[in-house]
Amino acid sequence: MLVLWPAADTGHTYNYVSGTRVPLVKEALRIPGAGGRYTLATTVLRPQGPGPFGAIVLNHGVPLTAAGRARESAEFLMPAAEIFAERGYAVIMPLRRGFGATGGWFAEDSGACGNPNYARGEAAAAADVMAAYNYARKLPYVDSSRMILAGQSAGGVTALYAAGTRSPEGLVAVLAFAAGRGGDPVEHPGVPCAVEPLAKVFADLGRQVKVPVLFHYAANDLFFNSATSQLWFDRFNAGGARAQYILQPPFSDNGHYIFSDGAGARVWVPAVERFLRKYAVPFGDVGPRTDV
Repeated sequence: MLVLWPAADTGHTYNYVSGTRVPLVKEALRIPGAGGRYTLATTVLRPQGPGPFGAIVLNHGVPLTAAGRARESAEFLMPAAEIFAERGYAVIMPLRRGFGATGGWFAEDSGACGNPNYARGEAAAAADVMAAYNYARKLPYVDSSRMILAGQSAGGVTALYAAGTRSPEGLVAVLAFAAGRGGDPVEHPGVPCAVEPLAKVFADLGRQVKVPVLFHYAANDLFFNSATSQLWFDRFNAGGARAQYILQPPFSDNGHYIFSDGAGARVWVPAVERFLRKYAVPFGDVGPRTDV
């Protein structure tokens, strides 16, 4: 189903940063999963017009409970998706197996946090991400040579894993926001379990990912504290990757959500702009624009 977004506002969405409105199109799809054995509920948000637009495959995190995974929705990342779309990107947001409207079994379960099998879990997640990535590259309005993988929390790890183990054609950058696994802000705030096993995954990926990578965190992340995120970045960077680590000042009550909270846009958008500009990746406004 294709609609103007949001329908009640004649297809214009509010730009959190500039305070203007731009026309966007929102579409709900079901796309084939790996091998065509299942389908993934997927939301696309893009500028109006024929393009070609760069594309961002934007990946959600992993709620702590089965009930939370069942409630997962692209709407949780919509404030960020709107910002990417109004800067000229088609944003593809797949729900992986075991989440939200996709349903089914939790394919990326890495097992007990005391002895996780991250390679198994990330491989399953990356299969779903790459199904969306390859689908996006074939869309008529997408520039298949200007693709970005992005994600929040566990979705950031999955974006990195897909970039490193699959070497996707057309990939130009990875944006990893609050990337990590094993966090629990209630049971062990700021200190995730299995820090070292995930550090080994980051070390391997640092040797494999060939495109620039942005690691973006906030100082008061209650899932992954700054010492942990710095360790993970250092392990990744030691492999010779082109990577940048940004630690923003504390944001709200829990900086883990600086990316998905619309109020965080004034913080993370300038960081992304600088990063992409450094590597000559376009990140401009689409127009024409009108004042509110």
